[in-house]
Amino acid sequence: MEYEAVIGLEVHAQLLTESKIFCGCSTKFGAPPNTHVCPVCLGMPGVLPVLNQRVVEFTIRAGLATNCAVQPKSVWARKNYFYPDLPKDYQISQYELPICLDGWLDIQVEGQEKRRIGITRIHMEEDAGKLIHDPAQPVSYVDYNRTGVPLMELVSEPDLRTPAEAGAYLRALRDILVYLEVCDGNMEEGSFRCDANVSLRPVGQVELGTKAELKNMNSFRGVERALEYEIRRQRAILDEGGKVKQETRLWDPDQGKSFGMRGKEEAHDYRYMPDPDLLPLVVDDAWVERVRAGLPELPEAKRRRLVAEHGLSDYDAGVLTSSKVLADYYEAVVAAGAPAKAAANWVTSDLIGALKAQGLEISHTPISPEGLAGLIKLIEAGTISGKMAKEVFAEMMTGGQDAEAIVKKKGLTQVSDEGELESLLQEIFAANPAEVEAFQGGKKKLMGFFVGQVMQKTKGQANPKLVNQLINKLLGN
Repeated sequence: MEYEAVIGLEVHAQLLTESKIFCGCSTKFGAPPNTHVCPVCLGMPGVLPVLNQRVVEFTIRAGLATNCAVQPKSVWARKNYFYPDLPKDYQISQYELPICLDGWLDIQVEGQEKRRIGITRIHMEEDAGKLIHDPAQPVSYVDYNRTGVPLMELVSEPDLRTPAEAGAYLRALRDILVYLEVCDGNMEEGSFRCDANVSLRPVGQVELGTKAELKNMNSFRGVERALEYEIRRQRAILDEGGKVKQETRLWDPDQGKSFGMRGKEEAHDYRYMPDPDLLPLVVDDAWVERVRAGLPELPEAKRRRLVAEHGLSDYDAGVLTSSKVLADYYEAVVAAGAPAKAAANWVTSDLIGALKAQGLEISHTPISPEGLAGLIKLIEAGTISGKMAKEVFAEMMTGGQDAEAIVKKKGLTQVSDEGELESLLQEIFAANPAEVEAFQGGKKKLMGFFVGQVMQKTKGQANPKLVNQLINKLLGN
C-alpha cells in the first residue's frame, strides 16, 4: 500500500529580551548554574508574576509577519506537570485563548511549486529549567537559569508532507524571526527548537493516522533525518499489519534512530486552568498598528526586490538574504558605489569564503562595505586586474586596510596604457613569427601564449582585457 506522511511542527523560539517573561532575571546564555534566578522564577510562596511587555510586542511582530490574526484578548493558563526542571510544578502558558491565530507561511522546495503551510496558533509561555545528567554516576543536576525565559510556540497545521518541506518551513520561519530581531535562531543553544508530529495514512485517505512526536533535534538536517527515519519506521510497522503507537520519541543523531520515551500526552493530561495571578491580556488595534508600522522588510520580499532592482539570480539573492546582517552588508556595498552584480559576486564568493575559512561571522568582517566597494571600483576602473584584486583582498582581510593604499604600497597598478602595450606586443610578435603566422592561420589558442608573454614582461600588471583586444587588432582579427 502507498502511504503519505502528514507532518506538523511545533517550534519554540526564545525571545531576544534581556529579562525573563515574568521577572527581572537575565536571559543571557552560558551563566554559571542557578545564578539567573529569583523567588519569582523559582516559584517561591507568595510571589506574583509581572508580564514583560517586550515579550508581547515581539510575539505580535511574529504574528503579523506570519499572516496571523492578533487576538484582542488572550488568557494565561497553567500547564500542570511534575518534573524536576519545573520548580512550580506548572508552566505558565496559553491554551484556549492564545494571542495569534490562523496564519500561514509560503515555502518552496527546490524543483517544486510553492506551497502554503498553515500556522494554527502562536502563543507565549515560560521555559523550563535544564537537567544535566552525570555520565559517571546515576545522578542528575538541575540548572534553573532557563526557567522563566520567554518563549513563543508556533504550531503549524499538519500540512507538510515530506522531510524536505519540513526543513524548508523551518528555514523560512527562522529567517523571518531573525529578520524581525525577536529570536537569534540558534538551534545549538536551544533558542530555536522544534518538535515534530508525524503520521502515515494511505494515499487518498482524509482521516489522519496515529502520530508520534519527535524530540531532541538541534539542526535543520537533524529534523529532516529524524523525519525520514520515523516515516520508514512507521511504514514498516503498517506494512507488517501492525499499529503505530502514539508516543513521544527521542531522536539520537549519533545512532540515526529514535527511541520511545513515554506515551504521548493529550491536552487533558496537563489539567490546563486559567492562571489566577495574571489578568487576561488585552491588545488594542492601535498597539497592533504601531507594531506593524515598525516591521522590517522580510526575507522573501527582499529576495524579490534584489532580483528586480539589481538583476541578481535567484540563487545569489537567496544567499545574500540568508541573514539580515549579510543582506544589509551587501546593500551597503552597492550604496557605496559598487556595481550590484559585481558586489554580489564578491560578497557571495570571496567574502563569505574568507570569513568561513577564518571562522568569522559577517558582523565581524575586517572589511567594511565601503572598503569592499572601493576595491570593486578599482577593478571597474581598470586600475587593477581581477588577479591583483584577489591579492589586495587577502591583505584587506588580514588588516582591514584601504584597497587603494595597498595598491600603492605594493605597486600593483595595472598597465592600461594602450601605446605602451601595443609597443610591447610588436616586440613579442617580432620575436615569435611562427606563432604569429599560426595564429593568423586560425590557431586561436595561441592567444594565451601572447597574453602570457605580455604578463611575463609586465610582471603580471598588464590589463588582460586590453591585451586581448590589442592582439586581435594588431593581427588583423
